[in-house]
Amino acid sequence: MNSQQDWFKILTDCKDNIKKAIKPHFKTLNEPQPYLGKGAGGDNMKPVDLAAEKAIVDTLQSHGISFSLISEESGFEEYGNNPKECHITIDPIDGTTNLIRGLPFYASSIAVSKKPIMTDVYAALVTDLHHDITYMAQEGKGAYRDGEKIKTSQITSLQEAVLGMDLNTYKDTDIASKLTNLIHQTRHIRHYGANALELCYVANGLTDAFVDIRGKLRTTDGAAGFLILKEAGGLVTGVDNQPVNVKLDPKQTLKFVASGNTKIHETILGLIKT
Repeated sequence: MNSQQDWFKILTDCKDNIKKAIKPHFKTLNEPQPYLGKGAGGDNMKPVDLAAEKAIVDTLQSHGISFSLISEESGFEEYGNNPKECHITIDPIDGTTNLIRGLPFYASSIAVSKKPIMTDVYAALVTDLHHDITYMAQEGKGAYRDGEKIKTSQITSLQEAVLGMDLNTYKDTDIASKLTNLIHQTRHIRHYGANALELCYVANGLTDAFVDIRGKLRTTDGAAGFLILKEAGGLVTGVDNQPVNVKLDPKQTLKFVASGNTKIHETILGLIKT
């Protein structure tokens, strides 16, 4: 039943209500934040995170949707008479540190799936809350930026490509050695601090690939971005070139390479030491 919902309309409503809900918190972001405990994903929760989460839940309920919530903040919650009807995987604010520090790169991520499995996601939204740019996709219907269809880059040379790479918070020096060859071959490496949005940059052709093999990124960050990228013509695999088919769970982590086209994807995988 829920797969027949107008998810573009519902997710757009979620986006609009998130923006309204978090706006009052901007006035106090520079002040010491109250300790609200750790979220299900392990990070300290902030009032702005919980405000965004509540906006999403309230919006879905206003549309009469029964769902199981999988949130980086609250973990697992069930809503409605038939909560197994669909699963909603969210990171209410991806890039909270950026938001708190005033860095203009943070987003909300929402993925809709039949089952709590990455490959079952069939509708997705990632909204850039600072620049008011929204990426959406539905399975088999393409990916869109503010209503305009998007497609990935066809750049294949690492000398020309802009490559996203997350090395944040890793402590295993073995990761650096695995990426050394790739770093040496790539001229333009970037990392902005909100991986859901960085996946959309690949989908939109703004960057050409994104690599995160730390094993720290949670599925709540990647669930929506993966579908948007695939619907834009890109691909996502593990370093073994196999599909990333993991459980949607705020504690579940993953490693992946996301690329705009097959040729650059194969080049990147060939340079990563396994």
